[in-house]
Amino acid sequence: MEMKTILTNVAKIIFPILLGGAILYWMYRGEDFMRLEHVLTEEMNWTWMLLSFPFGILAQMFRGWRWKQTLDPIEDLSPTTAKQEPSSQKVRARSATCIHAVFISYAASLVIPRIGEFSRCAVLKRFDGVSFSKALGTVVTERAVDTLIVMLYSGVILLIEMSVFGTFFQKTGTSLDYILEGFSLTGWLVTAICAVAVLILLHLLLKNFSIYNKVKMTMSGIWEGVLSLRGIKNLPLYLFFSIGIWAMYFLHYYLTFFCFDFTANLGIGCALVSFVVANFAVIVPTPNGAGPWHFAIKTMLILYGVADEQALWFVLIVHTVQTMLVVALGIYAWAALSFSERISRKEEGGTRKEITSGADF
Repeated sequence: MEMKTILTNVAKIIFPILLGGAILYWMYRGEDFMRLEHVLTEEMNWTWMLLSFPFGILAQMFRGWRWKQTLDPIEDLSPTTAKQEPSSQKVRARSATCIHAVFISYAASLVIPRIGEFSRCAVLKRFDGVSFSKALGTVVTERAVDTLIVMLYSGVILLIEMSVFGTFFQKTGTSLDYILEGFSLTGWLVTAICAVAVLILLHLLLKNFSIYNKVKMTMSGIWEGVLSLRGIKNLPLYLFFSIGIWAMYFLHYYLTFFCFDFTANLGIGCALVSFVVANFAVIVPTPNGAGPWHFAIKTMLILYGVADEQALWFVLIVHTVQTMLVVALGIYAWAALSFSERISRKEEGGTRKEITSGADF
């Protein structure tokens, strides 16, 4: 492996960690962490945090069951028996393996952002023998469906809660109407020409960079993923899991509002808006969104009237506890898969001994 490749791979791991760490340092510099201990022990209702756990677990389980549906149409001939029994040996992913693979993928992404898609396909290849490349292809379908769902509910929620931005302008002394009134007909015309010129310039610049092709490939992949849904046997169940994933994620987040007095009365509107904003913030590649997630949620909570320090403790506690849950699920999944593999090997060994004994007899 070339030194350049090694350095690139190291940078992919180190840079997201440094970026997330830098954002967190900037947010929490100068804060008294003795105050955090008091919040954890005296001011926080841990019952609501524990009640949120099942929804976080269900979100990942729904993803595993949905992935199983996407994998079902894939039927690979077993390489060891393809010539002998081409019609009897099919490689099928088990539901339990799919769920455990998803658990592991989320935990793996804490170390290397975006590695989860590859890790769960590798797990499926190792424990169920499903083709890595074909399993990875199903991820395109998942990304396509998730992207469409996020875009749809984000648009609806932001339209419903648009009034909060008007409140923000009032509190900061900024009037959008005042800004618009300052534009004459000539001003609007000049602004439009400048906007078109900027778009053309960006198009020409991006065309010369790899990001342009990546965007084109992403859009193409989304369309291919949507078309691949035609192979799903039970489409209503697939859509139920797809919507259920995000509903469970939201409940996993929303219930944490009731852990603290300063967020308990904010209402579901605040939770929905901050949830949407956070979904876009975590596009920045940091471990589990650390840093961008904190900043996005904190900003929205302040917009809804939460004090700066209280918002800081909320995002730190909620993100840390939920990250610990992801780690615990990943460890459990790997232990469960390793244990089941060991049992399978023992059973195979016992079967071989019985066959050998029978043949000797």
